Amino acid sequence: MFDLSAIVAATTAFVEQHHYLAPAVVFGLAFGESLALISFFIPATVLLLAIGALIEAAGLHFFPIWLAAAAGAALGDAISYWLGFHYKERAKNFWPLSRRPDLVARAEDFFQRFGVWGVAIGRFFGPLRAVVPLIAGVLAMRQTHFQVANVASAGLWAFAMLAPGAAALKLMGF
Repeated sequence: MFDLSAIVAATTAFVEQHHYLAPAVVFGLAFGESLALISFFIPATVLLLAIGALIEAAGLHFFPIWLAAAAGAALGDAISYWLGFHYKERAKNFWPLSRRPDLVARAEDFFQRFGVWGVAIGRFFGPLRAVVPLIAGVLAMRQTHFQVANVASAGLWAFAMLAPGAAALKLMGF
């Protein structure tokens, strides 16, 4: 389908050559990774880990890139929540979710089991990442509760995506 190593190489080369665009690139990746329906097509996790290493290797400032990742993730989840809230049960029939009713059922079970904590915890579980906010909207979770969990977990998730690569290179002395 696509060559992941080529995508990683091209993205990191672009960010390395255009440092000033690093926050915008990271925002876009985190947004796409968190947006329901779109996240299935963006290999953002691997790209964010690679960019995390690039932060250290290229001497980029961590904070603005982390902030961009957190903002992108929070906005992606907020829009996913809105889509679920607006479209209700019809949201489950959107492609590609219509082809993965098992994933929708898992997200519903996850959300029913953990409630507001499910929004925060779900961000760290691959395919559930973008589906849990959609289901939170479908099930009409209170928006204030959702947004608190969304914003707090977005910051933690952004750190978890970027810091390992930066820390690994720092420990290796690069």
